[in-house]
Amino acid sequence: MTKILISAGEASGDLHAGAVTRAIRQLDPSAEVFGMGGDCMRDAGGEVLFDIKDHSVMGFVEVLKKLPDIWKLRSSFISLMDSRKPDVLLTIDYPGFNMRLAKLAKERGIKVVSFIAPSAWAWRPSRAAGVVKVVDKIASIFPFEYDLYKSYGADIEFVGHPLVDTVKPSLPREESERLAGKRPGHPLVLLMPGSREMEIKRLLPVMLEGAKLLKKKRPDIDFSMPRAATIARERLESFIKGSGLDITVTEGHNYDVMSVADFAIATSGTVTLEAALCGLGCEILYKSSPLSFWIAKQVVEIPNIGLPNIVAGRLIEPELLQDDCTPEKIAVTALQLLEPARYGQLQKDLQEVKEKLGEPGAVKRVAELVLRMGRQKQEGLLP
Repeated sequence: MTKILISAGEASGDLHAGAVTRAIRQLDPSAEVFGMGGDCMRDAGGEVLFDIKDHSVMGFVEVLKKLPDIWKLRSSFISLMDSRKPDVLLTIDYPGFNMRLAKLAKERGIKVVSFIAPSAWAWRPSRAAGVVKVVDKIASIFPFEYDLYKSYGADIEFVGHPLVDTVKPSLPREESERLAGKRPGHPLVLLMPGSREMEIKRLLPVMLEGAKLLKKKRPDIDFSMPRAATIARERLESFIKGSGLDITVTEGHNYDVMSVADFAIATSGTVTLEAALCGLGCEILYKSSPLSFWIAKQVVEIPNIGLPNIVAGRLIEPELLQDDCTPEKIAVTALQLLEPARYGQLQKDLQEVKEKLGEPGAVKRVAELVLRMGRQKQEGLLP
């Protein structure tokens, strides 16, 4: 029996953890899959011992505030590794915590696979060297990521991006439109404030104010808000009620909702790439504490932060960062992107992004890789 420990942080990591867990169990029903994740991993048959709802955090200063909880989580993982002795640790994103966990696992003879590896290409290329020291195998999701890590001597395979597998509408269009609250002749704008509590607190109010200004300019626009599993519905509804806007909060079927919407105002993150795969353009918002933003500006070495822009290699979707993230600019930018010529160009750009993310099958390739390393470890073929 292969034992696989998964460490996935945040809602996006849980999405990938769920997909890989499901693929692992299809390939080997006897495999044990356990660790940190959320509802997606749980629904796929994984044993969630640490829930992401309790550990999601964003920003340098914010991480410092959570250090006691992070150290407690680290100790819990150490106890888990010592007691259940997994064959493989699969780390999914969450780099600050997961690379430290990888080092601890390697010290215990556990093979480490990194899926959604640390973004050395964004922060600083030399960071790849540190990752290579604590990780046995990298499952690469971007071609440019593969090239960088390979240059630092990594054992790496390009598997493609998992969202190509998972981002697929499942409902008939008519049912999707009903779920999303889309009316004939009315543009539908999605408001996607994020999956972390601090994003909701910091960005949802300004997003709603921007939506109010947009509604004044375009009364025909309707709004919907897909709820992230990590945020309580009541939390969103309290903000919406205060705004005075009529907004449909949707539950589940996010890709169906994205596939029938016309445009999105979204917090920076994986959701913007999910939207791109649905053909849904976004204006991308980001706002953190002033100190966290200043630190990020010193260490980030790429010109854009939005994932569709990074994959495209140029700015195809507008980014409103920090002081530029105002209700007025949100509304003006949305109006510009809804103009037919700009909208048409964005659709072409999003198709290019989709093509760059590789062929379907990434999730299965990762599952096969993890199981192969687990069997090799048990058979003594790996040191």
